[in-house]
Amino acid sequence: MKGYEPIMSFDEASAEVYDDLVQRGDEDATVAFLAELADGGPALELAIGTGRIALPLAATGVRVDGIDFSPPMVAKLRAKPGGDAMDVTMGDFAAVGVAGTYRLIYVVFNSFFNLLTQDDQIRCFQNVAAHLGDDGSFVIEGGCTLSFIDHLRAGQYVDAEGIAVDAVRFDLLRLDPSTQILYENHVRVSHDGVSFNPVMQRYAWPSELDLMARIAGLRLQERWGGWNRQAFTANSDNVVSVYRK
Repeated sequence: MKGYEPIMSFDEASAEVYDDLVQRGDEDATVAFLAELADGGPALELAIGTGRIALPLAATGVRVDGIDFSPPMVAKLRAKPGGDAMDVTMGDFAAVGVAGTYRLIYVVFNSFFNLLTQDDQIRCFQNVAAHLGDDGSFVIEGGCTLSFIDHLRAGQYVDAEGIAVDAVRFDLLRLDPSTQILYENHVRVSHDGVSFNPVMQRYAWPSELDLMARIAGLRLQERWGGWNRQAFTANSDNVVSVYRK
């Protein structure tokens, strides 16, 4: 996507509407799943963002630290109750630039795939492994599925995300299988004008994630089709993978 920079996906305008757009109804299940694995913590969230998951997880008694590269997203986190108390490192989460080890390290909502090269994705796995306790877990939500591919037509789609009397929001997406790059733009049209929220990701099949984990010295322990531990099948529209040493 010509002219794209990753911060464009998480700038001030995006941070302002992010929490309203990403509510899916599985947040409580996500927090319960992670809290069980954390078993008291500590936990580290990669791409912590506005704290959509980190704050309710911390409310269970788990100490949650975070990494993020977007000042506007972290400012939203800081403005929420409990957000000021969190230790957030600003920077590239592939570097996992923190001290110490964690019982749980996790990345949700396809954020792992914001790393746009296979090398960076492997580097993330390796750095996570270096900061994971011997009994710790690394959890990744996301991965390419047949359900997602079946949603496409000729490698692309246009979806209506919201329709109101005075505004519409739609999602345009195209895949390049040769590079495993996903190009996406969320477009809002209203009386106020047109706004764009571009996104690029490097998608991966679950089997590729497993190989990256093995390179880093981790092994797949569990894989589910969602946060309620539903079975992962060819028809699953989500992937939750748990890796351990």
